Amino acid sequence: MSDKVFEIPTDPDALRAFTLALCAELKAKDVFIDKLKMRIAVLERTEFGRRSEKMNEDLRQLRLLLEGAEGAPSLETENGAPTELSSSDHETGSRTRKPLGEHLPRETVEHPVTRCPHCGGSRFCQRGVDRREVLEYVPACFKVVEHIRPRMSCRSCERMVQMPMPPLPIERGRPGPALLAHVVVSKYADHLPLNRQSTIYARAGVHLSRQVLAGWLTKLDQLLQPLADAIGVHARGGPVFHIDDTKMPILEKGRHRTREGRLWCVVRDERPWSGEAAPAAFYRHAKGRSREDPERLVDDCSGYMHADADQRFNRIYNDTTDDESRLKEVACWAHARRRFYDAWKETGSDGAHQVLELMGKLFALEADHRGSSPEVRLAARQATAVPLLEKLKAFLTWARDAGSTIMPMHDATRYMLDRWDAFARYTTDGRLEMSNNAAERAIRPTVIGRKNYMFCGSDAGAERAASFYTIIESAKMNGLDPEAYLGDIIARIGEHPINRIDELLPWNWRQTPLQQAA
Repeated sequence: MSDKVFEIPTDPDALRAFTLALCAELKAKDVFIDKLKMRIAVLERTEFGRRSEKMNEDLRQLRLLLEGAEGAPSLETENGAPTELSSSDHETGSRTRKPLGEHLPRETVEHPVTRCPHCGGSRFCQRGVDRREVLEYVPACFKVVEHIRPRMSCRSCERMVQMPMPPLPIERGRPGPALLAHVVVSKYADHLPLNRQSTIYARAGVHLSRQVLAGWLTKLDQLLQPLADAIGVHARGGPVFHIDDTKMPILEKGRHRTREGRLWCVVRDERPWSGEAAPAAFYRHAKGRSREDPERLVDDCSGYMHADADQRFNRIYNDTTDDESRLKEVACWAHARRRFYDAWKETGSDGAHQVLELMGKLFALEADHRGSSPEVRLAARQATAVPLLEKLKAFLTWARDAGSTIMPMHDATRYMLDRWDAFARYTTDGRLEMSNNAAERAIRPTVIGRKNYMFCGSDAGAERAASFYTIIESAKMNGLDPEAYLGDIIARIGEHPINRIDELLPWNWRQTPLQQAA
């Protein structure tokens, strides 16, 4: 609280000026307080509340108190009624159990009747049978594979003969391919830190320290690095890609604290428009928030880049060849929607609600044409989305010029209008997406993993994590079981020709007969 003491002037003109100055100061403080309230509310909901952006109609009653809508261009539906965006109460129906998969092994336990409990008789005539399936779990177990190679003496030439030892993933090491695959998938797909894995293995009578497991991952990363690099070439080689990053704390050696690192992700996913290229995700570690990091990551890329409004991308978009940008920005409508949703949630802004209704129509149009060809998607957008965008732009322009007193709504409006060309670009090419959700989905597993193992022990450890995430997430995007895929790849890659590494990529992978039998 300020201890400033005001001396009230007695002159009428001076008093009037003094009053106006106080009013201006109070108004500025009110705006600042509104911003702080908005930020606190968003942080509280992010930390403690529901993450869903479905809207509740109850707060619309606040709109007349918070925002004057008179004279605003209408964004309502043709019949004048707003589109219902709140989650409806679905009728609760009877639940039906899904059948247990046919791929699961079956074990039959029969319960024959040997004596009648009523009369003690032993002669029966079957009138039917009741069957009931019960799902059981067989705990995973370790086994020791002993390789026996007899040393033989040839009676013809009197030379010693012995079969060569099959190659192991780690030279002179104990772990087999399946165990290594399990350790990797447990940490980077199931988010289980190495110390927890060590505890679990100890319960099975196998004592593997965290340091031993970490050493295995270090050596395995060297073996799999060519595969991760090949996936990266494919992911960054398409005409359309998505990019995003997240924090990855790095432990500072000897200082018992972490510093900020970043984990970048580039995603190529042509499935929404039935493209022929396989989906893939490529991850790379960066030591900080330098703008050079994304520039190096997409240095050899061209085409369209889906991304959020990060200032670190500005130089990338300004990199031109023949007066045309090497990479064209495609803005994310999901980020924009989140801003308007926050404005509506915290203030009840009617304008924000109308914007969200219109955005809902745009997203519904995309859902209806997901998987269609680029030509079909483009035609639908030109016919339906473009008129809606013109209507939305007119409304946002009015809201900006009217000078909305609701700061969250004002900020969301400026956010979209300042990048309008990037937001509207998806309507010019059927291969483009309306949002950057492909990269958001690829980043999510790393965030969950970080909440479990908290940090990487070094920059080298973060680079290893990026390689393993690249392989595992790309395998998942191609519908593979990452553990089965990795187990087979680890067994084969040591003797596989480096110039044929593409044969081991997830979309080209074929199981070996031994792996299929297992």
